[in-house]
Amino acid sequence: MNGYIENDEIPVFLINGFLEAGKTSFIAYTMSEEYFHIEGPTILILCEEGEVAYDPRLLKREDTTVIAVENEDRLTKEYFEALQKEYGPERVIIEYNGMWKDPGELVFPDKWVMYQQLTIMDGSTLGTYLANMKALMGPMLKNSELCIVNRCDDIPEEKLLDYKRKLRPMLFKGSTVIMENRYGEIELEVLDEELPYDVSGDTVIISDEDYGVWFIDAKDYPARYLGKTVEFRAQILKPASLDKDEFVPVRMVMTCCEADMQPLGYIASYSGIDAFKDGDWVMVQAEFSLKEHREYEGEGPYLTVKKLTRTGEAKGPAGF
Repeated sequence: MNGYIENDEIPVFLINGFLEAGKTSFIAYTMSEEYFHIEGPTILILCEEGEVAYDPRLLKREDTTVIAVENEDRLTKEYFEALQKEYGPERVIIEYNGMWKDPGELVFPDKWVMYQQLTIMDGSTLGTYLANMKALMGPMLKNSELCIVNRCDDIPEEKLLDYKRKLRPMLFKGSTVIMENRYGEIELEVLDEELPYDVSGDTVIISDEDYGVWFIDAKDYPARYLGKTVEFRAQILKPASLDKDEFVPVRMVMTCCEADMQPLGYIASYSGIDAFKDGDWVMVQAEFSLKEHREYEGEGPYLTVKKLTRTGEAKGPAGF
């Protein structure tokens, strides 16, 4: 994803999600906003036809041509180049079919730049998708920098929090999940008692199966852990980019399916790390803080290790 577009580049906005999730309504609303207006033509590539149609008056005002594509195999670099030649767009919007291939596999013309990828989810059906179609959701979400879950009216807060915890690890690093009802964004507060471990004392002990929950919660609500000792089992990872005494204690986390696992962890420092090698399993006891670090490109969770103890391997991936 690219946050800056050169003058001769053409930004691509890809809006992802399952059928009837509300993608068309989101795109139409965004196009109607003054900040999204541009001088020059836009092409809107429509990869599925839902219940909501675009207002012809809006399309005319925004100089937008809708191009329907019925087969994902048609979305080739050559096809995009032909659209560029025919319509000369200054901007490209793709309303993408969530059942099609990983949008990250799309190959664009040289001047087309993926500017932003968003995913829209329907809160009223999200539980079913998470339970039965998680493998399809992974490719859809992994390069999205924002996931909007709409239609969350009358869904209990505890269920929304559960959805958020399950969606976050499938998203692009640093991405955001927003829950919305008919009135707008829902402010969700995570209560201590909702967590699967005790945070009331000076030491927070995190079981193997709860590591994923802790990782996400520590990122979203770091104040809950500031100054406390956290204890968990992890593997040693020593990236060459870190300082001499630094490493990352990680766990392999299943983000969407068994074939899509990734190591997740926060930067840590320990004066005795040279006695350990990559892949060693250890029990970590560390003080949790926030620290500016170049790897975070800002401030992020930082672990000052008090003790590392070799231990046996955790059974299975960390859960959410």
